[in-house]
Amino acid sequence: MKIDAIKEIAKRHQLKPGKANKGELIRAIQQAEGNSTCFGGNNANECGQFNCLWREDCL
Repeated sequence: MKIDAIKEIAKRHQLKPGKANKGELIRAIQQAEGNSTCFGGNNANECGQFNCLWREDCL
């Protein structure tokens, strides 16, 4: 997913993207949604979250 789309999702969660990088924004969104902040944690194959919006970028 492109950074502009991620920033839009962040704004919908009342997050201010500022100069955050892609990983920081995704983890902030995960936290705002009440999910584990696992993006980029090198465990995408073991996480079991097959419907995760970020899965493609995490692999």
